[in-house]
Amino acid sequence: MLGITDFWTYVLGVVAIILLPGPNSVFVLSVGAQRGVRAGYQAACGVFLGDAVLMFLSAAGVASLIAAYPALFLVLKYAGAAYLSWVGVNIIRIAWRRWRDRAVPTPAPAGEPPAGMQRPFRRAAVISLLNPKAILFFMSFFIQFVQPGYPHPELSFLVLGTVVQFFSALYLSALIFGGRYLAGQFRERRRLATGASTAVGTLFVGFGIKLATASVG
Repeated sequence: MLGITDFWTYVLGVVAIILLPGPNSVFVLSVGAQRGVRAGYQAACGVFLGDAVLMFLSAAGVASLIAAYPALFLVLKYAGAAYLSWVGVNIIRIAWRRWRDRAVPTPAPAGEPPAGMQRPFRRAAVISLLNPKAILFFMSFFIQFVQPGYPHPELSFLVLGTVVQFFSALYLSALIFGGRYLAGQFRERRRLATGASTAVGTLFVGFGIKLATASVG
């Protein structure tokens, strides 16, 4: 169908992969919890953009280029690992600074977003582009379902990409509205908020380590 092999196998694989925790979904959940639905969808749009760029690059054959030049892959993965780790450490640092200074009344100016959550669209796009799960998915799993020799492979990639974005939109929407509930819990329980932020930051450091140890195969 439209140059796609084993379409329903692909759909099941996409759903399973999207449901696995990744830095983009964790970031969208955090933004939804701390800044609300509107900012959560700004972050989600950043994820959509990042994934679209990765899909385009995969369709253009960049995966083969990276496989042919291991040094390029090393540069990309270590730069991505450093960025994800930096995001994680920054989230942990801010969370514990707030906990340490909890007795000091220092209200933030009205309308100022929480530290680490500014510019959610841009930050989410960068995180999505450096997401090890997405990189490995689009470099290996994604391209396997395009039928070799099909005269219009761009149509095949378009359909496959639409499936990814559709299920991603459903999943991220659930996280954003789940974040609204978490926001109320965090406002009432400062210790819970500190623990949750620390967990999120630790996850990002883990994602960075995972990317640093990933192989092109």
